[in-house]
Amino acid sequence: MVNNQQLTSAEMGKLWAVYMGNSMSICVLSYFQQHCDDPEIMDILNKAKSTSTKFISEITKIYNKDEFPIPIGFDVKKDVNLEAPRLFADEFYLHYLKYAAKAGLSLYSTAIPIMIRPDVRDMIIQFNVDTVKLLVSLNELLEKKGFLTKPPVIPIPKEVSFVEKQSYLAGFVGDVRPLHALEVAHLHDNLENNVASKGLLIGFSQVAEHKKVKEFMIRGKEITMNHIKECTEKLHQDSLPGHPLVDDLVQTSTIPPFSDKLMTFHKIDMFSMKIRSYANAMSLNGRRDIGVMFGKFILDIGRYVEDGANIMIDEGWFEKPPHAADRNSLVDGK
Repeated sequence: MVNNQQLTSAEMGKLWAVYMGNSMSICVLSYFQQHCDDPEIMDILNKAKSTSTKFISEITKIYNKDEFPIPIGFDVKKDVNLEAPRLFADEFYLHYLKYAAKAGLSLYSTAIPIMIRPDVRDMIIQFNVDTVKLLVSLNELLEKKGFLTKPPVIPIPKEVSFVEKQSYLAGFVGDVRPLHALEVAHLHDNLENNVASKGLLIGFSQVAEHKKVKEFMIRGKEITMNHIKECTEKLHQDSLPGHPLVDDLVQTSTIPPFSDKLMTFHKIDMFSMKIRSYANAMSLNGRRDIGVMFGKFILDIGRYVEDGANIMIDEGWFEKPPHAADRNSLVDGK
């Protein structure tokens, strides 16, 4: 049956974001494939790239059907130097893929409720399913290789109990309770993201050619390390482990495998995912000190993302997403 429904703003926006992100992923994964010795890790790199290629293909079909301009996005021939030396160890690819797949999952899962057109809705649901399967495979391989850092273990409650005092919400002074399970879970989740992010930023800062881009990457690394320290401290206060860094998995090459445009977009895209992750952690938190901490993190990231967007604009790299009509310019006849 031919679907004549026009794409809604939500569908346009989400399809555009998915297209841009996956065109970038294909570039990154194509380079990773050039420098991978472990056959099991190569296999999951192949699966991840095939998944991103499938997503691009499915969205392109809808774009063509609706006569919608296809985004430029990123291209392996223009944005990747496949001849560049290795920048990351094989193990890093698994941490990176989990970090990136979680970002994709947050995009697809939040899109599903606002997708109305059946073909778009069903496609996004399938993207969500495919990404979940990839994440399961990643966790299994990380555990098999001994690279998986599991969330901290806490005791099983002896009985059901209820909160009796408002001091349960305290965190700065007085009787500060131990972390509850959801707080521990999201501290760990954000540490896992930030550890991979910091490793990527170390690599990007080594190879960035544009001075402003290099400084942007160094600043991102510093912000990320501060967030790692603060989340780790919250866990350590309750004698719970943090997450090991993966900085040693970054090689010493200074030859850029990626364009400055791709690297800048990548960090804007992934730092935007951190905003969603921090906000989710805030919504499930019950201690004032942790809520304030994540609120500060969101402000840090918001300023950083804006500065990255300004670099993209100044360099002519910022591709516009679909926009609402400018009614004022129509009235003025412009």
